[in-house]
Amino acid sequence: MRAAVITFPGSNCDRDLAVAFEGAGFKVDRVWHKDTALPAGVDVVGVPGGFSYGDYLRCGAIAAQSPISAAVKRHAEGGGYVLGICNGFQVLTEMGLLPGALMRNAGLKFVCRTVRMKVATCASAYTQGYEKGQEIAVPVAHHDGNYTIDAEGLARLQGEDLVAFTYAEPVNGAMGDIAGVLSDNRRVLGMMPHPERAAEALHGSTDGAALFKGLMGGMALA
Repeated sequence: MRAAVITFPGSNCDRDLAVAFEGAGFKVDRVWHKDTALPAGVDVVGVPGGFSYGDYLRCGAIAAQSPISAAVKRHAEGGGYVLGICNGFQVLTEMGLLPGALMRNAGLKFVCRTVRMKVATCASAYTQGYEKGQEIAVPVAHHDGNYTIDAEGLARLQGEDLVAFTYAEPVNGAMGDIAGVLSDNRRVLGMMPHPERAAEALHGSTDGAALFKGLMGGMALA
């Protein structure tokens, strides 16, 4: 399986994400934001955390208009897998690949710590390596992670089992305590916590590794 990891000006988790993919057995291509096409044979695209384009305008808004983002959108619309983490989640909502928006944290402060979150569904390639309801420890590092959506949209996400992760403790004021959501076809995942920062024993937690290993196994069976 082959993964592509995008780098925007201001990305700071792209290498971490590439290493996490490699640790699960993926071959990884690094892709620059000015590229207009993804490498041939890419199965999953990783959109990393950081502060793309300095978070000017809105977090993720400029990155969503970059040359490579059109190719990422085509990949997703063609049934490809896309994983957006932190700023990557913000980019995916700005691209229209996931519903809702990431707003300023309710406490109006940057949150940077390991948090507890629950696996809300196992019905995706990303989450199949966990048990539903399992509590895991994964770091967060964001200022605009407050997931916001209208009441109808929230009901649809919850009713159609498209909530991937929820916070098990107060973090940022997100509606429904949502930490991650899936697209309708369950092949696009956006999440604020950083599983790539909890993928090796030296990180202090390996709870994020199951996401990448599960993705490898799930894609192989798809």
